[in-house]
Amino acid sequence: MRIFSGIQPTGRKHLGNYIGAISQYVAAQDRGEALFCIVDLHAITVPYEPTELRERLYDTTAILLAAGLDPERCMLFRQSDVKEHTELTWLLCSVTELGRLQRMHQFRDKSLSQRELVSAGLLLYPVLQAADVLAYRANEVPVGEDQREHLELMRDVARRFNARFGDGEEVLVVPEHRIPEVGARIMDLQDPTRKMSTTGAGGTAGAAGGQGTVYVLDEPAAIEKKLKGAVTDSGSEIRRDAEKPGVSNLIEILAAVRGVVPETVEAEHAQARYGEFKTAVAAAVADYLAPARERYVELRADEARIESILQGGAERAQAIASQTLADVRERMGLGAPRAGGPAATSGTLDTVRR
Repeated sequence: MRIFSGIQPTGRKHLGNYIGAISQYVAAQDRGEALFCIVDLHAITVPYEPTELRERLYDTTAILLAAGLDPERCMLFRQSDVKEHTELTWLLCSVTELGRLQRMHQFRDKSLSQRELVSAGLLLYPVLQAADVLAYRANEVPVGEDQREHLELMRDVARRFNARFGDGEEVLVVPEHRIPEVGARIMDLQDPTRKMSTTGAGGTAGAAGGQGTVYVLDEPAAIEKKLKGAVTDSGSEIRRDAEKPGVSNLIEILAAVRGVVPETVEAEHAQARYGEFKTAVAAAVADYLAPARERYVELRADEARIESILQGGAERAQAIASQTLADVRERMGLGAPRAGGPAATSGTLDTVRR
């Protein structure tokens, strides 16, 4: 089985990223052939600073390595180093509905905040995302719940391509999603009605960070302060309930970092007070993130090694993607026909020779 996922290099990685994506990547290395892409081409669809983009890309790579990604057991690479991603994006545009792209939630939300320029890249973002996965004929995509809409478009694009150009064959693999049962949506500690993010309700990103967001590289004291200050709800029961989003979020966090079901957390802390429960969550989260935080410092300092890992991963990934692109181009009638390809009839080959 081939597994693919991409991660943005923008922003500081937080607990929601770690539980919902990064920890899933580490586990995927034992389940199949795993490819993980740092999607810098996606990052340029919104306003950005070039120098900061490269710094954040190195930060993200170091965090992934610190979390347990092993270049010997997976392919870790930079999206822009594999040109097949962009070529396949253009080719897939021919089987992608414009109206559907315009209705995508991410395009609608982000275009409202971009007053100076709503880039065409933002509109085509889901097509590039589809190309990221379909280029490798991946069977599985570990994603968060918020990416379900994009994955469904990706699946439909693959089906439409196969129906139009496949001649009865599955040229592009229709991937399946893998959403974690626990921790798929970690919410902001100060506003548990919205997802945890780099610029969450607790304040914008900065030296101290927002109080609603726990960052992967936060020191234990900062983690404790943020979790002890987390918004809870009326009443005193430690249980999940639609009317108790704050406590429900803390239960989900503790279950995810401990690797247990939420019911176990509820049972163990049924008699606890809110303050005691927050202290337990803070301690568990600090222990959970400590190994990655400690390894990160050494890894991030060696940019030459980071580059070597990214370039080595890109070479391996490109060997797979180039084969897919060759098949797609052949099916679409682009370029010279290949000997033995579906378009390479004797008549067309004779024409080429003459």
